[in-house]
Formats: sequence, structure tokens, C-alpha cells
Amino acid sequence: MFSSLGWPEIVIIALVALFVFGPERLPNMAKEAAGGLKKAREVITGVRAQVDESLGDDLAHLRDLDLRQYHPRTFIKNQLLGDDEPPVRSGATSTRVEAARARDRATPPPFDSDAT
Repeated sequence: MFSSLGWPEIVIIALVALFVFGPERLPNMAKEAAGGLKKAREVITGVRAQVDESLGDDLAHLRDLDLRQYHPRTFIKNQLLGDDEPPVRSGATSTRVEAARARDRATPPPFDSDAT
């Protein structure tokens, strides 16, 4: 969230706060903001503890859950293709495409001697 916030931006924010709130009120506001952040952290820690306690062993399973498999496109592809091999993408490397083509050429089509 604040990854693009550097020291020059922090100095500018501090100067603006100094001019807006004044040097008399700024220390009290900074103390109140720090206290609010501390209370928010305590609340978040308490919520995490309650979730850990209520979910127990299921929480480890939920943390390992890969949500990308539930993307609509992935879900539909998995349902339609099932256990089939996924198709070769157009952006795949040429070695993978060539390997798939060589595999297809090496496998002869099934031959039924009774059908002829």
C-alpha cells in the first residue's frame, strides 16, 4: 500500500500536517494516531487468535488453499477437459510444440484388422 511512499513524500506530508494543524496540536495528534494504530493492531491480533481458535486444524488447510483454481476460466477448463491433456498454447515455446508434434507423429493410429 505504501510501497511507493519515499522519504521526500513523508517530509512533504509532515510539513503539510505542521502547517494545517500547527505546532501546538501536532504532537497531541501524533500521539493519538499512534494510540489508534496500537488499538487497531490489538484488535487485529485478537481477531486472528479467535479465528485460529475456532478453526483449529482447518486453518492450515485454508492457508494452503490455492484460490487460482477457482477462477471461472480455470474452473470451466478443468470441468470440460477433465483428465485430458491441456492443449498446447500458441505462446508456448517451440521446443514444447515440437515435442508434442513428434509425439503425435510417433504414435501410429489404432489399426483394427477385423474392420478391413
